[in-house]
Amino acid sequence: MCYECGPATRRSFARFLAAGAGLTVLAACTPAAPSPAAVTASAGPTAETATVGQSPEAQSPTPSPSATLARQFSLDDPASQWVIVNKHRPLAPADYAPADLVRPAVAISAAGEAALLNSTTAAAAEALFAAAARDGVAMVLASGYRSYGTQVTTYNGYVAARGQADADTASARPGHSEHQTGWAFDIGDGGGACSFEPCFADQPAATWAKANAYRYGFVVRYPWMLHPITGYYYEPWHLRFVGVEAATDMAKRGIGTLEEYFGLEAAPAYP
Repeated sequence: MCYECGPATRRSFARFLAAGAGLTVLAACTPAAPSPAAVTASAGPTAETATVGQSPEAQSPTPSPSATLARQFSLDDPASQWVIVNKHRPLAPADYAPADLVRPAVAISAAGEAALLNSTTAAAAEALFAAAARDGVAMVLASGYRSYGTQVTTYNGYVAARGQADADTASARPGHSEHQTGWAFDIGDGGGACSFEPCFADQPAATWAKANAYRYGFVVRYPWMLHPITGYYYEPWHLRFVGVEAATDMAKRGIGTLEEYFGLEAAPAYP
């Protein structure tokens, strides 16, 4: 599902140190060269039943329905703002492409298709970036949409260079990337510091987004130390749109992952 630190290069780091121990980074977002956006058929969000809840144990979710949300969306339809894409839940169809890709009116360091988002996410991103700017925080869109074809090329390159086992720790398999949905994007700091590196967590853009993104419908999709649930280590740059209601509900209830929120099983590795 999920980054570009410049016009033609994407984030590529495989390891970092946390809590004094070496951790292999399971990266949702990987290097990729920009390519023209693929625009195919898709419809808007569908109103299907979805259980909203919190899981006390990642491996054995026990949904606890939310009393605050009346509106519900599909967890399976890629055009739904609640679609869940992870190592257990590939996109269907695998080569899905949003029908409404647009370039948001924000500062962008990406190029080609990576500068695009679906129209709903783009509008929310514009509000998010404007609010950050009012608070004196400079934020840039570092990577947005990534097509299935781009992901095939990226993932195969990692497999060829490092073998599949190692590639799966650094690159989402084709059809398993949130970036392909248009609902997710990566941010960078206006000063360009620590792009797609662990130290980005301490940059103004990251700290502001962590505290305020929910107000504009976004969550930090891969939170700190919740990799046994999401399958990916902390990515403070990766924001995912789920809508203001759901994002605010998660923040108020202290729920860190979409898997827990929707009562889904953890997805630490591919089946």
